Amino acid sequence: MAPERPYDLVVFGASGFTGQFVVEEVARAAASGELRSALRWAVAGRSREKLQAVLERTAERLGQAALGAEVGVLLCDVGDAASLAAVARETRLVLNCVGPYRFFGEPVVEACVENGASCIDISGEPQFLEGMYLKYNEKAAEKGVYVIGSCGFDSIPADMGVLYTRDKLKGTLTAVESFLTVKSGPEGSCIHDGTWKSAVYGLADQDRLRKLRKKIGYAPVPVVGAKLKRRGLVFYNQEFKEYSIPFMGSDVSVVKRSQRYLHTVLHETPVQYGAYVNVGGLGSVIKLMFAGILFLLLVKFSFGRKLLTKMDGTSFTMTFFGEGYSEGQDPQNGKPNVKICTEVKGPEPGYVATPIAMVQAALSLLEDAACLPKQGGVYSPGAAFSKTKLIDRLNQRGVEFSVISKPEV
Repeated sequence: MAPERPYDLVVFGASGFTGQFVVEEVARAAASGELRSALRWAVAGRSREKLQAVLERTAERLGQAALGAEVGVLLCDVGDAASLAAVARETRLVLNCVGPYRFFGEPVVEACVENGASCIDISGEPQFLEGMYLKYNEKAAEKGVYVIGSCGFDSIPADMGVLYTRDKLKGTLTAVESFLTVKSGPEGSCIHDGTWKSAVYGLADQDRLRKLRKKIGYAPVPVVGAKLKRRGLVFYNQEFKEYSIPFMGSDVSVVKRSQRYLHTVLHETPVQYGAYVNVGGLGSVIKLMFAGILFLLLVKFSFGRKLLTKMDGTSFTMTFFGEGYSEGQDPQNGKPNVKICTEVKGPEPGYVATPIAMVQAALSLLEDAACLPKQGGVYSPGAAFSKTKLIDRLNQRGVEFSVISKPEV
């Protein structure tokens, strides 16, 4: 991450569906005047015309005269290793918006690691995330660069939400369950397409993922305190008075990676974690199955993608129920004696909250460098950002962390 590089960050895939929202968020951050120094940034992709069009649209949406003059435009293709290497040499950090990552992610990671640039993505695909750890962690550490996956809605709210809950409990947090509610205006609950696609890829890759984890040779994360009970495939949730199902995205996998790192490297007490989605009444459970199929069909077509983004009233709430042991109590003896409830709330998950999370993670990496892990490598968000100001940054941009009920003994 040499200081003489012309750019602090480059948005790769900037003219793509998610990339254009990320460009808007970067432009907003650059214009805010809140950063320590002027942000030098660029957009990258295959077509100069499309990239220029994105910059023009962004300027229009932000009420600015133009963005083109101060923002670099770089041409590269995920299928052209030389062009990726050239972009990586120009910047300190690449924000990779070209997915699905299982198909297109590795060439970007490889180019960044080989050429001394850090890399952030918004993958919700455990096999890709953990595969990159196996292949590139040691090389990234040697080069002093950071590769941080799942920095979107999958899985910043969950991963940082668990850490926030832990930090707000006076005592030792040992287990957390999260419940996601996504409200789409008057239509009720929905789940964004990235989560559906990640879930489908994840389900298809279960056997490969098990083999990959065996190859990595993860040290088992010890269970501290009472063991968290696994819930059924569909269950009635008394807290919310509606049905819930297990969350099928990458949250559990990502949180577990963070907790393993925090336990093995920083010697912190690991937290057990379960993730669920609230789906409403029994009729909603059936509708959800059909909605998942519909989402997967819609995202294949441009008209469908436009329909999915017209969700102005959409928002998400992730509620965390934590339990643990009060100060002075031994977590290895007796039942948990303290509980806490926290919440992460934010705007539409896929195309509003995800760019916010990705860009604030990028700014944390650039501006809170002294608080990152001392050694470069391939990290989950919680492992990379546990000591940074990421939660404060997210709070300021409308992804809000709060305590709902204080610990009670």
